[in-house]
Amino acid sequence: MSPSRPFVVVLAAGGGARAFGLVPAVLATTIEHALASLLPVVVVTTLAHAPQVRAHPAVHDVVVLSDDDAARGLGRTIAAGVAACADARGWVLLPAEMPLVQPSTIAAVARALDEHPVAYAQHAGRPGQPVGFAAELYSELVVLDGAAGARRLVARYPSMGVDVDDPGTLREAGPVDAMSLLRTAAGGTAVTSASR
Repeated sequence: MSPSRPFVVVLAAGGGARAFGLVPAVLATTIEHALASLLPVVVVTTLAHAPQVRAHPAVHDVVVLSDDDAARGLGRTIAAGVAACADARGWVLLPAEMPLVQPSTIAAVARALDEHPVAYAQHAGRPGQPVGFAAELYSELVVLDGAAGARRLVARYPSMGVDVDDPGTLREAGPVDAMSLLRTAAGGTAVTSASR
């Protein structure tokens, strides 16, 4: 029997770890937000960062890629995460480099998978992260490889933009550098558009 909820797959290897070189506080905040969505969480990472990820006992599973596998790109990272929770009702892919995505946004994208094969967060009409895939796309997700990740699936299947009031969903969410993210994580609060 399939779980009643999708899983969140935190992409902390391959292309999902590029922007901040996995600054520990950035990765920790991303994982905390994923866990706060109240969905089961799987983290795909490399051997170097596995101890930090395993420090979060609520993480459902930790998938550790070899450096060679991680170098194969985001597609390989996605495939490994999806395969680790093959019986999920769907997967919400959250890049580790995006710690400002709010738990409510992750949950909203997961809910949209009840009616759509592909769903993504959208802020002020602009598409962002995370992106979710329904269980019907499992066979295509587990064979992904390379840098393109799941872009071709988003283009091929009907996608639903989920409107959220969360500027953290956008890669260019503002002049937030690694140091401000560290301060945010240390203070236990999220940076909002009002505090920038």
